[in-house]
Amino acid sequence: MIELSVLVLPDRDPAAFVADVRAAEALGVRTVWTYDHLTWTPLKDRPWHAAVPMLAAAAVSTSRVRLGTQVATPNYRHPVTFAKEIMTLDHLSGGRLEIGVGAGAEGADAAVLGDPPRSPPERAERFAEWLGLLDHLLTHDVSTVHGPRYSAVEARQIPGCLQRPRVPLTVAATGPRAMALAARHGQSWVTYGAYRRRDEAEDWFAALEKQGRGLDAALDAAGRPRSAPRRIAQVALDMTWPFESPGRYADFTGRLRDTGFHELTLHWPRPDDARGMPSGALDLVAATHQSSRRPSRKAER
Repeated sequence: MIELSVLVLPDRDPAAFVADVRAAEALGVRTVWTYDHLTWTPLKDRPWHAAVPMLAAAAVSTSRVRLGTQVATPNYRHPVTFAKEIMTLDHLSGGRLEIGVGAGAEGADAAVLGDPPRSPPERAERFAEWLGLLDHLLTHDVSTVHGPRYSAVEARQIPGCLQRPRVPLTVAATGPRAMALAARHGQSWVTYGAYRRRDEAEDWFAALEKQGRGLDAALDAAGRPRSAPRRIAQVALDMTWPFESPGRYADFTGRLRDTGFHELTLHWPRPDDARGMPSGALDLVAATHQSSRRPSRKAER
């Protein structure tokens, strides 16, 4: 069985955001993620709220669904302040928090603080240091660490995360350097397929299979079991072919499962139906996943 998660964008009134999260919880999804950006290019001139307070509102308005960022990056977050927010969110949610992290691409979030553009290797090196310090902060009461980009001086994390040893980290990775970080730090790995994707289904699945082999190699090198991280596939906001029919969607989820993925993340339907999972597809998605969770007659006997 492949589990279902959804992405709810933080571009609506907070009350509407919370209502969508509660509807997703009622549907039975495992996790509700939200984008962690200061602005987002496709909607840059429209309302856009901060991820952490939106997740805080969702945390106190739900009871079962897991909640998280997809993904937080070093583009504008410092490990010391972000670790404190993570710890607090974990307590607010009763231990239901997941934190997705990634290297961060060039764009509005990378430029907003006035930083110069960085090459892909520079972003990879920055991410390695950022993630290493974040992991350390979340697992120690007091931290003093000095690095070339990030430092912490007697940074206190008391009482610490509710989940132990810390909140689970989901690492976004497609290339070998990020895969190594996912293998070292991640309880989950997330990918949306090829960096420059094509709409054809076979190209998408081929990219996932290739990346899965890359993660296997990174896990082997790190001495971790290949089964250790949860594998999450994220469907892009404008990827609609999986929803063409119930049969197409059932085949889509079956192939993901056979490729080794444990969780599928879809964009929650949006009011204008212009982006994300079409609202008309919600019933077939719900029926497919609820059916997969239903025990067989043989199992019931």
